[in-house]
Amino acid sequence: MDLKYTDATPSDAEREAVDALLGPPPSGWEGAAERSDGDLRWARGGAAAARDRREQLLPALHAVNDRVGWISEGALDYICRRLTVAPAEAYGVATFYAMFAVRPRPAKVLHVCTDLACAARGSAAVRADLTERLGPAGTPAEGTVWQESPCLGLCERAPAALLLRAGVDPDLRSLAQIQPLGGPPGRGLGEFEERGSGGGAPEEPTAGATRCSAVIAPATAPTLVTAARTPESAPQEPPPTAAVPQSGDPALVLLKRIGTVDPASLDDYRSTGGYTALRRAFALGPAGVIREVLEAGLVGRGGAAFPTGRKWQATAQQADGPHYLVCNADESEPGTFKDRVLMEGDPYALVEAMTIAGYAVGAHQGYVYLRGEYPRAYERLAHALASARTRGLLGPDVLGQGYAFDIEIRRGAGAYICGEETAIFNSIEGQRGEPRSKPPFPVEKGLFGKPTAVNNVETLVNVLPILEHGAAAYAATGTETSTGTKLFCVSGQVDRPGVYELPFGANLRELLDLTGPPERLRAVLLGGAAGGFVRPDELDVPLTFEGTRAAGTTLGSGVVLVLDDSVELPRVLLRIAEFFRDESCGQCVPCRVGTVRQEEALHRIVDRTGAGAAEDIALMREVGQAMRDASICGLGQTAWNAVESAIDRLGVYK
Repeated sequence: MDLKYTDATPSDAEREAVDALLGPPPSGWEGAAERSDGDLRWARGGAAAARDRREQLLPALHAVNDRVGWISEGALDYICRRLTVAPAEAYGVATFYAMFAVRPRPAKVLHVCTDLACAARGSAAVRADLTERLGPAGTPAEGTVWQESPCLGLCERAPAALLLRAGVDPDLRSLAQIQPLGGPPGRGLGEFEERGSGGGAPEEPTAGATRCSAVIAPATAPTLVTAARTPESAPQEPPPTAAVPQSGDPALVLLKRIGTVDPASLDDYRSTGGYTALRRAFALGPAGVIREVLEAGLVGRGGAAFPTGRKWQATAQQADGPHYLVCNADESEPGTFKDRVLMEGDPYALVEAMTIAGYAVGAHQGYVYLRGEYPRAYERLAHALASARTRGLLGPDVLGQGYAFDIEIRRGAGAYICGEETAIFNSIEGQRGEPRSKPPFPVEKGLFGKPTAVNNVETLVNVLPILEHGAAAYAATGTETSTGTKLFCVSGQVDRPGVYELPFGANLRELLDLTGPPERLRAVLLGGAAGGFVRPDELDVPLTFEGTRAAGTTLGSGVVLVLDDSVELPRVLLRIAEFFRDESCGQCVPCRVGTVRQEEALHRIVDRTGAGAAEDIALMREVGQAMRDASICGLGQTAWNAVESAIDRLGVYK
């Protein structure tokens, strides 16, 4: 692709997709077919114009990719003219994300998960069968191309796949869960039964959506081929309730509405206490809200466990403005899917919680940075936002209190690194999603260089019970330093995978008893690819931040991947290393080089070639410590954790 403005022209479909987002071009300098007399006398442009428009780069790339399936040279050139962005910079952004393509490909793209939970449930056999039916990954066949994908956030239904079909007509219908009748994964198609969405009427697609999608899980090659041929004939994806085995339990706090209220109904949400917390927030005032959150002891649920109240207080105290609120809904840690379930099953809770957080930190604009692989969550959130605006719960005068606040969804496009808070800022601003060096911290200079509070979905939703029942009541659950409840994403070889909610302080054994553990348990991975393993004799570890730290592991984002003795742990570790190699943004040398050296060493050990295992393990320890000490962000700092714990705690390679 020529990285200069060229004579390449967009197709009519590409031009229509961009103009539908940005409006018609105002002048010939910005892409209009002809230049007027006025255009020949003056032109608006320069650095100021680029700053004003650059934040629309990612949505514009999505618009074209969703419409035609890939981004041509003409389309990229047209986007650059519309936004006053240099083609080389736009190309760097377009090629940063896995969901975009800058070379021709079919309109239907089938993403087949290869990550930890799906690998444990037979994804290798699915991919081998798919290769026989459609050819190798990346080879177009029958109007479809399939490709291997990192975790799709569908771990409770592994093995999983996601079909994205470019087009004009908004159609977000998804495939039903194809549920095994019993026995191990990988059975033939005849031994599966289709299960719909509980008999309900198909949901109306969100207005303005431009892509078709189907979620296939558990996946078999026959179901994938059928879905690729006729996705419109598939039944609906199962409801979020299917991912919550505890649904209906009166002890639930964060998951209490999932399965009991219609996620599309604002009236249902309000009938179960919805917007009680926001009314109390207005009664307390911003400082009072922050005080309640501080006294409740709420800490971030994304893994870092930073006190939420302190983050909000630091943001609110900044004199510079405007302030922003960002919800990190780009949960890409392999094995994590709790935020997806919350957004699909209780979207109004997130809208209300973000409104409270925005009020507390003095923000009038919020952003949800949402995984591009979550089509139903996007649909549900978009509907909830539109309903809230219509009813005066978002907009220039929220609940008649004189407070203006609104929320915009920004879709990611397949980049694990964008789960890092400063990488989100760059992505929203139209830059490559690379982390920033800190300090300055986001509370000082975040999105658009302004004070910004960033929290993930689970953290924000915890604010509702704090304000509904008071800080003291909230802190009475859990332990002294880990208060409230925690969501755990259980997947792998268990009978009942899904999202579980338990008070902090319950131990791992109690959680596994709920899920139906395997008879021959080999290990449990806590915290995902960036976490650590525990042995079968360590199941009494308390599921708290302090308890897991004392045990030499981590709670992370709540991943609990259960593996039995049929799993080849060396292959699991190799997949983790491959994941970090692929997902490193390449910005800093320790991570860019270290993740490759780690993978190479594991390949030598697994393939039993090259230097002996002891020498490669020593090399990985040295490389791992360098990544931990010198990497810019958490990806490099944690890329060695799981491999190290497997060597030291599980005795792998001995």
